[in-house]
Amino acid sequence: MTQTLDHGALDDAALPARLVSLMRPELPGLTEEIITGLRRNIPEYARTLDGAHAQVLRAHVETHVAAFVDLIADPSTVPEAHDEAARRLGRLEAHEGRSMDCLQAAFRIGGQVAWRRIMREVPRYDLPAPVMARLADVMFGYIDRLAALAMEGYVQATESPAAMADKRRRELLRLVLEGPSVPASVIREKAQAAGWTVPEEVVLVAVRPRARCVRAALDGDVLADVDGPAPHLLVPGPFSEDRLAMLRAALPDQRIAVGLPVAPPRAADSLRWARQALALSARGVIDDGPAILCENHLVTLWLLVDVPLLHQLARRELAPMAGLTSAQRDRLTETLLVWLVNRGTASELGDRLHIHPQTVRYRLRQLDQLFGDRLRDPECRFGIEVVLRAMRLWPADT
Repeated sequence: MTQTLDHGALDDAALPARLVSLMRPELPGLTEEIITGLRRNIPEYARTLDGAHAQVLRAHVETHVAAFVDLIADPSTVPEAHDEAARRLGRLEAHEGRSMDCLQAAFRIGGQVAWRRIMREVPRYDLPAPVMARLADVMFGYIDRLAALAMEGYVQATESPAAMADKRRRELLRLVLEGPSVPASVIREKAQAAGWTVPEEVVLVAVRPRARCVRAALDGDVLADVDGPAPHLLVPGPFSEDRLAMLRAALPDQRIAVGLPVAPPRAADSLRWARQALALSARGVIDDGPAILCENHLVTLWLLVDVPLLHQLARRELAPMAGLTSAQRDRLTETLLVWLVNRGTASELGDRLHIHPQTVRYRLRQLDQLFGDRLRDPECRFGIEVVLRAMRLWPADT
């Protein structure tokens, strides 16, 4: 239940009235210092302050520092609107999927920044030590009160029916990802409780950690868990351009990877492929812009499904080149791959490699000496070509 918290230190012994006239001109600069402190010390807010909520958070800082000076001017007055603003800040944290740890840290940092500024300006005004001690009591009591009000708002949001529904849907998503080990009857029961219809196919979406999600932009049938270390969403199929536009709106300026459509019991496979694509994009292997569609990179995902095993395969298939220098290997593997793929004349291969046909013939003779009958065996040629294609995407020394 909402309640008005005790004002504590704000109600008793008054501070000198001239403090108000001294502090008001400092408020714009103090607001900027607090914003900078939050950006520097709290990574979650550094991202938020660069995004759509920048003005909202700035407005909260401005409101609360101004209200503190108002309370010094008249300690008996605490507008309900100010209390509600603090509760709203707590609700915002809950809706953004963050814990209260970030906001509690923000209050602490804001108080530290404000007190450092006060101590920096004190020598200009020759305030006596008892006044400074009283001001410290009032300021930190005010911050404690803000934190308590914000916690009240946070609890309101997390214990609301909407919050409970979100919790049920996250639990449903977890069960779906456990795959065939969870009976279909259990999934149906949990889905009914969460107000969700089990579809014939699903697509999983992988998101980078700590991504900002505009939950209101998500379609109502999307299951989401964006608060953990490996954020992900489940989109009931079929996947369409409209669904992609929805994801871009809900995850603005975020790199995402969209898995392949599968039956619900195979949802974990779709998520695994999406996470693999997201990891490959981080290494620059896949470059599709902010939204990666796994269906456009099936061969790449297959070739690089197990990179350590790929390196073992490369060591075996390319063993005849082990005694060559790095430069020699690079020249011969480039020529070998072009030959395996195209099997053209020396002139045609030379055009593709941008070298003289005679150079091509020389390299092909070297390759024949190194590999011998293996280049005339279809199975061996296939293994070598697979390795060369994969190594072009992921060099052995990476």
